Amino acid sequence: MTFIECSDLSFSYENKTVLSKVNFSVEKADYICILGENGSGKSTLVKGLLNLKRPSNGKIVFSKGIKSNEIGYLSQQKSMLKDFPASVFEVVLSGRLSSMGIRPFYTKKDKAIANKNIEKLGISHLKKKSFVELSGGQQQRVLLARGLCGTEKLLILDEPVTGLDPLVTLELYDLIKMINETEKMTIIMVTHDAREAIKHASHILHLANKQLFFGTTEEYKKTRMAEEFLGGGKVD
Repeated sequence: MTFIECSDLSFSYENKTVLSKVNFSVEKADYICILGENGSGKSTLVKGLLNLKRPSNGKIVFSKGIKSNEIGYLSQQKSMLKDFPASVFEVVLSGRLSSMGIRPFYTKKDKAIANKNIEKLGISHLKKKSFVELSGGQQQRVLLARGLCGTEKLLILDEPVTGLDPLVTLELYDLIKMINETEKMTIIMVTHDAREAIKHASHILHLANKQLFFGTTEEYKKTRMAEEFLGGGKVD
């Protein structure tokens, strides 16, 4: 099932094009990693997929299988929560806001979904702790649980491992892969870590202010582009 179809997309800021000629589709249970250097248009594309920025050309079509408010999101920035006096449970539960519509309160179903995702991410023992007192790795698990509360279909992650130590980074990658495989959750992840992307992703989208490549990871591994992006190292 196709969730999203992107056709001839371009994005601009102040009439300056920052990303162009983007064509790809997102299917159920895909794990797509978006690669590219800083300033290549990765985060701009994510804003487009989240309906936070309109394309200057082309279109993004959501199928009947998913709505724009059924997308979970883990932002690159945690600064908005840095000094927010909330418990882990409250942060995770806030992921239900996009599903509430005009309801002014959380339901038992909302709270059950929050508890389910807290358990799934292995953070039940942190449930009553203050979010700001957690380590970076623990905070990312909490925010990942929060993102899952907004969706059962598609999760978008923008540089989810930035600033984490190597061991915690590997644990988070394993968690994301587990969610993709066991939940059949479609994943779109922006990352600079091309080697880990190649290990885990089913598809690669490579940007450099335009689309350079979209296809399966196995196809990408055979390209000179992949070798150059990995600094000339072996593509495993």
